Amino acid sequence: MKRRQFIKTAGLSVAGAGLAAPAIAQANPEIRWRLPSSFPKSLDILYGAAETIAKFTAEMTDNKFQIQCFGAGEIVPPLNVLDAVQDGTVEACHTAMYYFWGKDPTFAFGTAVPFGMNLRQMDAWFHDGGGNALIDEFLADYKVVGMPAGNTGTQMGGWFRKEIKTVQDFSGLKFRVAGFAGAVLQKLGAVPQVIAAGDIYPALEKGTLDAVEFVGPYDDEKLGFNKVAPIYHYPGWWEGAAALHLLISKDKFEALPKHYQNVLRRAAQIANKECQTKYDAANPAALKRLVAAGTQFKPFPQEVMEASWKAANEVTAEVAAKNAKFKKMNDAYQAFRNDQYLWWQVAEYSFDNFMIRQRAR
Repeated sequence: MKRRQFIKTAGLSVAGAGLAAPAIAQANPEIRWRLPSSFPKSLDILYGAAETIAKFTAEMTDNKFQIQCFGAGEIVPPLNVLDAVQDGTVEACHTAMYYFWGKDPTFAFGTAVPFGMNLRQMDAWFHDGGGNALIDEFLADYKVVGMPAGNTGTQMGGWFRKEIKTVQDFSGLKFRVAGFAGAVLQKLGAVPQVIAAGDIYPALEKGTLDAVEFVGPYDDEKLGFNKVAPIYHYPGWWEGAAALHLLISKDKFEALPKHYQNVLRRAAQIANKECQTKYDAANPAALKRLVAAGTQFKPFPQEVMEASWKAANEVTAEVAAKNAKFKKMNDAYQAFRNDQYLWWQVAEYSFDNFMIRQRAR
């Protein structure tokens, strides 16, 4: 009886296994996506955020969900990655949303607006202040789902052949700068240029550009801007923090199993945090190397900052008057920003300011 019972039990187990295998396969289908980045592979932190997403997604799905990443220009021009997602050429992309300012100025809120929030404040707005919901509502018109997936922190003001001493020095200045900031600087007299990362150095070297802003010490050193422009101005008031996004075809995302969707969200969160911490760790050493190589660090004069603030508010009001989506996003963003700085001035700024003074001693 025991032998017969064993055979019967074993038979049921085998049958059970035979039934379970297709169920598991169905729950974890093999999926292959392509993901172009707007950034070249040489910029390991920016491009690396896309690789982090792909790596985590594969690991958490037992390699069933594979995402192949491509550097800027490999399969899609860096500033056309959103178009590629929309037309179905690729399933997703990793980019800075303000590159698509020309489609709708509201895109800027996904990356940065002049005199906006810092990194932690922006993260709080996205995740707990309603920002992600507003971004999703906006992106729905483009049939795209967005997830924050990286942030550079406060950026530098850029590399200049000649020092900016007054607002008049912006007059006629051919300046590589993207989106919202370009509109503000144009009001100040500059001539904004939108150029992908890989094309900036040749343009600056040949004199096609007079100035260029990109990110900060670590990336800018890699791109060699210090070799052709000696003045490094700060801060980049147009990017108190610059967020990156994973943009996914809405149809492709909704077709995924729910746990695959959750894996992607978690992967984007990990990439978001890794990008932030890597920049904070890498920038100080790069700053020292640039100083040693002769770079002249110059703060924008107070006059320039005040004029930029005024121009930024004017451009914001002008766009909001014409664009209801922009106005809705801006109203929510500005309200959250104002409350954040109410808190910041009490504890964060007071502590940081004290510590900076101690270091100076």
